[in-house]
Amino acid sequence: MARSTRSNDWGFPRWRSYGASREAQQVRMCDRHGCDKPGDCPAPKSPNSRDRWYFCAEHAGEYNRNWDYFEGLDAEEREKRTREESRDAGAYKAKDFYGWGGPGDGSRSRDELRALSVLELESDADFEAVKKSWRKLAKENHPDVRPGDSEAAVRFQAIQAAYEVLRRAEDAKSWKPSGRAAGMAD
Repeated sequence: MARSTRSNDWGFPRWRSYGASREAQQVRMCDRHGCDKPGDCPAPKSPNSRDRWYFCAEHAGEYNRNWDYFEGLDAEEREKRTREESRDAGAYKAKDFYGWGGPGDGSRSRDELRALSVLELESDADFEAVKKSWRKLAKENHPDVRPGDSEAAVRFQAIQAAYEVLRRAEDAKSWKPSGRAAGMAD
């Protein structure tokens, strides 16, 4: 008769999770000399190679900061490779239409955020608040209201430019393609 062993399922094998075992799990350590943290970030040992280093998050960041994609190329070859790769990725140049394409908070570009700060608004302000603030600040700083005040004139120009940036962004958001442009037949 076989000797019974102790288990954690109390006689109900379905209570065990898939792949559950009592053996020790293998933990790969960071490949950086002297580091004792787990190495869970793979990094290529060389371009086009399947061999990988395994670093902790700290050393993976160091590896990525020091990685030079153009290592071993002279200036002319670097320029040629840059041109070829930017030509292939040309579809991403039209990023102005998309909210995720440029720097900013994800919903607005960096220029829009600067324009909102010029108009003394929060980053989540809607276009009605933009118009209201623009009218108020334009009236306060208009050259006809403050003749001879050069600071007010500069401020007025900045307010106008900020409003134009936000107006263009609002127009781009509210633009809807017509039936023919969207590929729909009449």
